[in-house]
Amino acid sequence: MSSPAIRIEPVPRTRGYPTAWWGMVVLITTEAMVFIALLASYFFVRAGASKWPPPGIPLPELHRSVVFTVVLLGSSIPIFWMEYALVRGHMRQVAVSLAIAFLMGLAFLGNTVYDYLNQEFGLRENAYASLFWVILGLHAIHVLVGLLMSATVQVKVWTGRVTPEHHVTPEVFALYWHFVDGVWVFVFATLFLSPHLR
Repeated sequence: MSSPAIRIEPVPRTRGYPTAWWGMVVLITTEAMVFIALLASYFFVRAGASKWPPPGIPLPELHRSVVFTVVLLGSSIPIFWMEYALVRGHMRQVAVSLAIAFLMGLAFLGNTVYDYLNQEFGLRENAYASLFWVILGLHAIHVLVGLLMSATVQVKVWTGRVTPEHHVTPEVFALYWHFVDGVWVFVFATLFLSPHLR
């Protein structure tokens, strides 16, 4: 007499994050450590200075920097809008929100380039100047990379390669862009705001 067959129910799979998402998390963590080290160096050098910024260097321009800080931080709003629209299949809304965030990021980068071209001190003038340019330049490079990523995602959206079911690329881009915006809060507070607070 044969024993009754035992039916084994399949274990339901839980949806985890894709490999690309985890790769971006690792990259962001690494880049965050670099910024932390640079900002810590800035405050270390500042702690040993009798005057900050050093003599001969004016205080960093604040009003225009505040305006473009609002622009950059505000660019995360259309990215959140994009994420909301993506899972609901509103692809036109996805495309529009990506374009808006791109233009805001481009405006911010243009302001950074303007700062580079019009500063009154060079990279090698002193430790303050070196740290200022390296930190500001590193963040500008991250913004540029983010804009290139955004352009890639926009092309994929317009060509139908991004759908509500297949949207890893915009998810990874959104994670990176929020990181770029978040880092700027600390860069702005350190380089532009803190010298005015005596």
